[in-house]
Amino acid sequence: MSIASESVGERAARAARRWIGTPYRHQASCRGAGCDCLGLVRGVWRDILGHEPEAPPPYSMDWSEPSRDEVLWRAATRHLVARPLDSEAPGDVLLFRMREGAVAKHLGIAGHVGEAASFIHAYSDHAVLESPLTPPWRARIVARFSFPQEV
Repeated sequence: MSIASESVGERAARAARRWIGTPYRHQASCRGAGCDCLGLVRGVWRDILGHEPEAPPPYSMDWSEPSRDEVLWRAATRHLVARPLDSEAPGDVLLFRMREGAVAKHLGIAGHVGEAASFIHAYSDHAVLESPLTPPWRARIVARFSFPQEV
């Protein structure tokens, strides 16, 4: 398949893989130098769509847990296209709730779908990596989005 005929999702998955190995750095979004999970999604946005639609405000490691405010989820709905949870495609942006009853505060980008499903993410104390989308990870997905076709 030529790059010109790739879907936005396939372009997003390919772009996300170029970030693999980037060290974890809270609030950063610079391929090779550092990023967190939001920084990875922001960087892939820039790689495939250009200028970011909004700059995120400063945020703490606990995100909006004390206020129980779904800040990340609301931001995703402003700029990404909501998709059904059961409709997988490469390049989907996955939103995870890391603990039952907690706010959703982790993001990943679907790599492969189907039997060998994987996702690319920046995980605290790790570099950006592609992980198997195992049943425990799947159980944490609360929303699925795609990047828009254009902005």
